[in-house]
Amino acid sequence: MRIQDMINGKKEWRAHVARVKALPHDYQVVYNEIQKYFFKVGPVELTEGTGLLSGIVDLFEEGVSLGKGVLEVTGSDVAAFCDDLIKDSKTYADVYQESVVQESNKPK
Repeated sequence: MRIQDMINGKKEWRAHVARVKALPHDYQVVYNEIQKYFFKVGPVELTEGTGLLSGIVDLFEEGVSLGKGVLEVTGSDVAAFCDDLIKDSKTYADVYQESVVQESNKPK
């Protein structure tokens, strides 16, 4: 990774964080929980920029503009909302599982 890429990535992340901080408090709380959940579950594309997280902020900003509460946007089961967003995404757990299967299938 080039230094310029790292600098641009940091700028993008700061702009993303500023958007989150501009949301109402209840939206920020739910966003932070979603972010923790994704970092724990580990969808692979999460490390490729802020695409997934930015999409959530877009959705939240739209919810705010329509006067909706955050749980009206996500539903009452936020974990299910998260799982639905990444249901077709490869996670680090999937990558690990594949490597274990490949390793066990190697001839000895």
